[in-house]
Amino acid sequence: MALISKKKIPFKISEELRAYLLRYKRLIEVPIQYDDLLRYNNAIPLYNSKGDDTLWETVFYPQDDMKDIYLALKKIYSVLMADGDVGVMEHLRVDRVDLCAFGNTKPFRVRIVNQINDNFDYFYVKNADASRIYGLELEHLLSPNRMSYVVHKNTLIEEHIVGIPGDEFIKNHMNSKMLNEIRLAKEFVKFNERCFVRLLGDMHSSNFVVNVTPDFEEVSYRLKAIDFDQQSYEGRKSVYLPQYFKQNNELIELGLKHMTPETVKQYQKEERSLIANRLRVERYRVLDLINAMIKDTLAFPEQVKKLRKDLAKYYNEKAFLKCNNMGEIVRRSLWMVIKKPDLYGEK
Repeated sequence: MALISKKKIPFKISEELRAYLLRYKRLIEVPIQYDDLLRYNNAIPLYNSKGDDTLWETVFYPQDDMKDIYLALKKIYSVLMADGDVGVMEHLRVDRVDLCAFGNTKPFRVRIVNQINDNFDYFYVKNADASRIYGLELEHLLSPNRMSYVVHKNTLIEEHIVGIPGDEFIKNHMNSKMLNEIRLAKEFVKFNERCFVRLLGDMHSSNFVVNVTPDFEEVSYRLKAIDFDQQSYEGRKSVYLPQYFKQNNELIELGLKHMTPETVKQYQKEERSLIANRLRVERYRVLDLINAMIKDTLAFPEQVKKLRKDLAKYYNEKAFLKCNNMGEIVRRSLWMVIKKPDLYGEK
C-alpha cells in the first residue's frame, strides 16, 4: 500500500523554470496576486446541495476592496479563457470566492457566472509550487489532456478541470446500469501507467476526476489528475502507482474481475506507445522542461536515493543509480519509454 507520511514541502520557482514559462507563454502578468485574496474579513462554511460540508469556505471582502478584487478576477478569467480579450467581461460577474484551508497550496476557487444565461465556470488562484507547475506541464505534454494555467510572480492561476471526483464516482456511480466495467478498468490501467512513467504521485481517488463520454454504442471513460503537488517528490516507487492506494480498490477490483495479466500488459504497452509518440512530437519542449527540472531541487537527497534504487531494480537498469536529482530520474524514466517499448512483452 502506498503511504505518504509527511506533508509535501512546497518549492519556489527557480530562474530556470521561470525562463521556461516565459518562453512558452505561461508567464503572464495579471492584475492580482494570491496574497491579495487573503484580505477577506469574513468566511462561512460551504455546503453542497445535499447539505454536506465541502471543506471549503466562502470568503467575503470589505466593501472598499471587493469591487477592485472582483474586477481583477474577471480580468484574470479573460486572460485564462479568452487570451486577455476584456470584451468577454461585459456579461460576467464573480458569484463567489471559496478557500480550501486544508490544501497544500490553500487554493482560492473563483466562481464566474455569465449573467445572460446563468452558465458558470471556475478557476483557481494558488500559491505557486514548482512541483505543481512541473506536474501541470508534464500532464499537458505527455497525457491526452490539455492544461490551461498561467503564472505571475509567485501566484499560479489554473483552469478548472471538469469531471466527477474519483471518490464521488466510486461511491455513487459504480452500481449504475450504464457502467461499462471493462472500459473503466482499461482506463484505470492506462491512467496508472501515465502516472508511473512521468512520476506523478498520490493519485488516490480524491486527486483525480472521471470524465464519462457517451459513444454511439457505449460509453468511454478518461481519468484526469487534478492534484499535481506530488510530482517527483516521494522516494517510494509505489507512491507513483495508483493501483497501490486503498481508496482506488473498487477500480482495481474491476481489473481483477475482467482482465488477464496478458490483457493488462497489452494496455500498458498501448499507453507507453502513446506517451512515446507524444515525446517525439514535443521532444524539444520536453527537453527544455527536463533541463530546467534537472537544475531544480524538487525532493530531498534521501528521497532521490530511494527512488533511483527502486526504479533501477524495477527496470533492471543501472543507469538510474547515476541520477543525482528528480529531474534526472524523470528524464531516465521517459527515456525508458523509448528504449524499452516492449517492457511488458514476453520475457
